[in-house]
Amino acid sequence: MKVHVLSLFPAMFDGVFRQSIMRKAQEKGAVEFSVTDFREFADNPRQVDDYPYGGGAGMVLKPEPVFRATEAVTEGRKPRVILMCPQGERFTQRKAEELAQEEELVFICGHYEGYDERIREHLVTDEISIGDFVLTGGELAAMTVIDSVVRLLPGVLGNSESPVSDSFSTGVLEHPHYTRPADFRGFGVPEVLMSGNHAKIGEWREEQALKRTLDRRPDLLEELELTEKQQKILEKLKSEKG
Repeated sequence: MKVHVLSLFPAMFDGVFRQSIMRKAQEKGAVEFSVTDFREFADNPRQVDDYPYGGGAGMVLKPEPVFRATEAVTEGRKPRVILMCPQGERFTQRKAEELAQEEELVFICGHYEGYDERIREHLVTDEISIGDFVLTGGELAAMTVIDSVVRLLPGVLGNSESPVSDSFSTGVLEHPHYTRPADFRGFGVPEVLMSGNHAKIGEWREEQALKRTLDRRPDLLEELELTEKQQKILEKLKSEKG
């Protein structure tokens, strides 16, 4: 996958793309990153924004540098162009899985009051928000989305089952995890996990995942197509919960 980022502050991505999974993904040839300062594509490099027509507070990003920078990095190709914006679609694991199927992505990170509307209407294919709050710019949001997508690319994670069992990938939150020591300050590990009975362990994990989802994110269960087994587990959990 090729991932292009358009930002007024490209240095913000240096540490993120050179560490941890992002670095390993590049070393494995799973992804290539490019970060472009779209200020370089403005008629006047010191002016990428201007006052809004009609008046109002703040400054608006001009269309010329954003269009030109996008056209320069894509070289005639038509990849998904993603605008990081608090007005966009709420980002989810499903969206990450969808974007992970693409060969090329472009992320536009804005600043100031907003974007010239022609960027939305005639350039981007997706608008994404990571939550109902406002950041200083789109860089941190883009980093979050990119990390979520890249870790899903084939071969990036050491264990191929890791992304499949993540919270939200299965529709529910992930079950609890334990590791050594078996006893830590008097706090133990559930016996079933040390039993060696993989069938029982699987049942315990499924029940715990449903319990955690019921306790913390019951809204997820409303959208989930439950199996007959899961329905019985939930009925049991609800009965115990009262």
